[in-house]
Amino acid sequence: MTTHFRPYDPETDADALSELKVAFERGLGASTGGEEKAVAYEGKLTDDYRDRWLAWVDRCVDDDERCVTVAVDGGDGARDGGLAGYVFVLPERLAMIWDAAVINEIYVAPEHRGTGVADELLDAAAALAADQDLPLDRIVLDVDPANERARAFYDRHGFEPWGEMVARSLDG
Repeated sequence: MTTHFRPYDPETDADALSELKVAFERGLGASTGGEEKAVAYEGKLTDDYRDRWLAWVDRCVDDDERCVTVAVDGGDGARDGGLAGYVFVLPERLAMIWDAAVINEIYVAPEHRGTGVADELLDAAAALAADQDLPLDRIVLDVDPANERARAFYDRHGFEPWGEMVARSLDG
C-alpha cells in the first residue's frame, strides 16, 4: 500500500491525529524515564487535554496549514485512509522560542517504522522551515538522549547537539 503525505485536515483527521498523539505520549512515558514518568504521561491523557491539544493544533494550522503534515496509509491518498504518522512544526510566529524552526513532534506508528515515512515527514518539516523567516537558519527539536533509535535517525539526517536542555520541577 502507498503512503501519501498532505496537510492535516481538522475536519477529517482530528480523531486519528489524537490517537497518534496518545501513542506518542505513551511511548515517551514508557521508554524514556521509568515507571514514574510513564504514570505521569498517562495521567495527562484526559479528554480535556485532548481538546486543548487539538485546539492548539488548529491555531497553529490556521497560521500555516503545513504546520502539521500527516502520512496517510492508503492506495489512492483518500482521506479515509488511516494515519501512519505526523510531524508538527511550530508556525513561524513562534520561531523566536529557539530563534529557529521547531519540530514540536514527529511520530510514526510502529507498523510503519522503517518504511521511509519518517524520512518523508522530516522532509516536509524541513521544507516548511526553509520557507520561514528565522533568526537562525536551522531546525531544532528535543530528543531524549536515551532514545537510541531516534538519535540514530536524526544523526542520519544531519542533526547534531546544540546546547543542552535542563529542567526543574515546579512541585517545590
